Amino acid sequence: MHISDMQKHIQQFSIEKGFDSSTVEQRALYLVTEVGEMVKELLHLSYHPDHENKEDIKKNLGLEMYDVVWNICDLANKLEINLEKAFAMKMEINKDRTW
Repeated sequence: MHISDMQKHIQQFSIEKGFDSSTVEQRALYLVTEVGEMVKELLHLSYHPDHENKEDIKKNLGLEMYDVVWNICDLANKLEINLEKAFAMKMEINKDRTW
């Protein structure tokens, strides 16, 4: 799935579920919340690398990563930012950058 397809899907889903009424500030707060939940799962995996349910933890981490990406796409939609174009532009900038 292309990023533009993901943005379109999320926009339609937001309308269907009534999420489109949230403000940019609210969506940003949801994003931060989801990042926190993702980090919690990551720390669980990091502190317990040999946990017997490692695959379950990784599954949960993946689901939280989805929530982060979803919120970024919804925020971009609210701000009328085409993430696919932004990615392409940033990839060009990074080609010549040094770290």
